Amino acid sequence: MTSYAFGATAYGVKDSGFGTFLLLFYNQVIGLPSATVGLVIMLALVIDAFIDPAVGFFSDRTRSRWGRRHPWMYASALPIMVGWIALWNPPVDAAQTTSLLWLFACAVLVRTAVSCYEVPSVALTPELSGDYDERTRIMAWRYLFGWIGGLTMLTAAYLYFLAPTEGFPNGLLNRAGYGGFAIAGALFMGVAILVSALGTHHEIPNLPQPAIVPQTMRQNFAELAETVRNRAFAVLMLASVCAYTLQGISYAMSNYLYSYVWRFEGPVFAYLTMALFAGVVLAFVIAPRLGKLFGKPRAAMTAVLIGAGFNTAPYWLRLLGAFPEVGDAALLPALFGCFIAGTACNVSGFILGASMMADVAEDSEAKTGRRSEGVFFAGSFFVQKCTSGLGIFAAGTILAVSGFPAKAMPGTVPVDTIDRLTLIYAGLYLVLAGTAAFFFTRFPFGRAEHDARLARLAGAAVVDAAPREP
Repeated sequence: MTSYAFGATAYGVKDSGFGTFLLLFYNQVIGLPSATVGLVIMLALVIDAFIDPAVGFFSDRTRSRWGRRHPWMYASALPIMVGWIALWNPPVDAAQTTSLLWLFACAVLVRTAVSCYEVPSVALTPELSGDYDERTRIMAWRYLFGWIGGLTMLTAAYLYFLAPTEGFPNGLLNRAGYGGFAIAGALFMGVAILVSALGTHHEIPNLPQPAIVPQTMRQNFAELAETVRNRAFAVLMLASVCAYTLQGISYAMSNYLYSYVWRFEGPVFAYLTMALFAGVVLAFVIAPRLGKLFGKPRAAMTAVLIGAGFNTAPYWLRLLGAFPEVGDAALLPALFGCFIAGTACNVSGFILGASMMADVAEDSEAKTGRRSEGVFFAGSFFVQKCTSGLGIFAAGTILAVSGFPAKAMPGTVPVDTIDRLTLIYAGLYLVLAGTAAFFFTRFPFGRAEHDARLARLAGAAVVDAAPREP
């Protein structure tokens, strides 16, 4: 369980870098227009539209002495490391067009390499266990380690790589610091991938190896189309589009909100990462219990709505003049309290949604006769990457609409601009959260249907349905 989940730290490192620093780096450090940066990153998703489903589909159909998933996992480590280092080291003093092309090419390389690891890796979840509740525990471990990876890099960035210096009171604007940040992240991701692949290698003989019938390319596409027409899969995709777009916007906007709205400096960023991690630990504890007590769809819906309330409350109260102001001793406790509760709810929703996706594998198998874990998780993973790009694009648009200046120093942005920024952000947050919650309520089955389906499939597939303690 530990070695499998540890691999998720690689995605956490990638996600924190893409979501938290990439727009800020290319906009405020390199000096490119925020809306253009967001557009370029979103355009890179056109390539992903073909890469993610292809990786999932061919991973399902891979046959080797290392099974279906592990060859992809091993092969992804080096390209991820190379692409990550290149992403944060664009040519110095290059023309704007050159910098944008560099960003596009590196974003495509990193995302493609991450797909080749994360899609096969997360597709192992329904193969490792068929138990309804144990799958939630497995996803809880993956999300815990994913956040550990992301928050570890955030802490290292804020306290070391991008810490304030004499020449850069706001260390986030120091280009030199991003070089070390890139190397550390690349090494972290490479080690996590190899440890996870090696740590689960002994499970290969126990994993499903369904027979593959040779087909034409047309038959392959017809099979893929039949697989993704699953209603439960479609419902989860719609919920995920809203939830992960919301996360993408929050990540991309986070440093702007921390630096320009709440005026965080130096060690406050370290306290922030501790608060976020406290929320993740709470989610790790409560998500499996909520899913077991109320059922996954209902629990996910409730978590998303409550999380939206906690995460937007500071901005609504600030606009009403009812929240502690910058410099007030009560600001950080009030703010971090909302962040802890909001993070716990949001991460619980993601854990439950991912566990529901694992359950879709048997639903599809009962209808099509095929196990297509790779295809389903490729769809989920594509949505995550799409919404990361959409989130950065939306954040760039929010900054442009609110009139936020480039290369601005904290404390110099007009209050009216800050108010417009927070109003648009909080309003959009509530709309997306409410839509995601609605779609979670439309998920078509729960525990009883899943257990009955496993019983019907008992003679047709090897599924380990025995619950175990994590």
